[in-house]
Amino acid sequence: MRFITILLIIFAISVPDMRGQIVNITPEGETGTVNSDSIRQAFDSGPFFGLYKDNYFIFGPPVGQKIRKDNTNIKFQISIAQRLTKTTLPGGTYLFLFYTQKCFWNVLENSMPMTDLNFNPGIGLTKPLFSQDRYIGKVSLILEHESNGRDSIWSRSWERLSLAANIFIDNNLMVHGKVWIPIVDGKHNRDILHYSGIYQVGTQFISNNRRFTGSVILTKRAGWKFFDYNTIIEFGYRFSKRDNQYFFLQYYNGYGEGMLDYNRFHSMLRVGICIKPQFFSDY
Repeated sequence: MRFITILLIIFAISVPDMRGQIVNITPEGETGTVNSDSIRQAFDSGPFFGLYKDNYFIFGPPVGQKIRKDNTNIKFQISIAQRLTKTTLPGGTYLFLFYTQKCFWNVLENSMPMTDLNFNPGIGLTKPLFSQDRYIGKVSLILEHESNGRDSIWSRSWERLSLAANIFIDNNLMVHGKVWIPIVDGKHNRDILHYSGIYQVGTQFISNNRRFTGSVILTKRAGWKFFDYNTIIEFGYRFSKRDNQYFFLQYYNGYGEGMLDYNRFHSMLRVGICIKPQFFSDY
């Protein structure tokens, strides 16, 4: 399993981002004006395979605790997507598959154990949104599974039917939201909604020169406490305008960071390398 995971890391590093800055699709027609049909045609002619969420490899300690070998680790994520159709399905939608894998690796301990390995495959139906002859975002209906691949009392799993939206405010700012209907089939994580949440909202910023990026993601845990959120804050600096590799910092505060210890609080600060889609990421 560790060998397969390392191969996935190498694969993700070698895959260039092929989605492009789709918010800037503005092909000209014969009359010199832009029309929605030409934008949709340019969208459909784009690559069908590419990155989905951020792909990163980061390392760091907890915040507010004594730093030890067993609580300082590597966290990495591999995420890819394959579009199956053009926007020819009913309502101008398209179908896609995605796969995300997240791992926590205690490299400072003896034998360097991978303490938690999470699998998140899914299928989605997406409708691109156009306004005034511009691509402004998308709405998706997503069916996804998440589990840690273990058995007995360490098994964790659930399914979600999610409605998600990404909206581009302008070329620098995107807001996103996602709400789900959960199907908790894992015997040992029945209370997962109180830790991993019932919906999420967030925003992502990218500078004009495409070198700096930042994001905030808030996931609301089930319950009546208004400020009961898991929080992720991220910053990235792009090494080169020609590449999509970033120096990356991520701060995680809350529960549900991994499936195995979903009900344990974590406050972690990690830094490393991130491979991003050229414009905005999916969440």
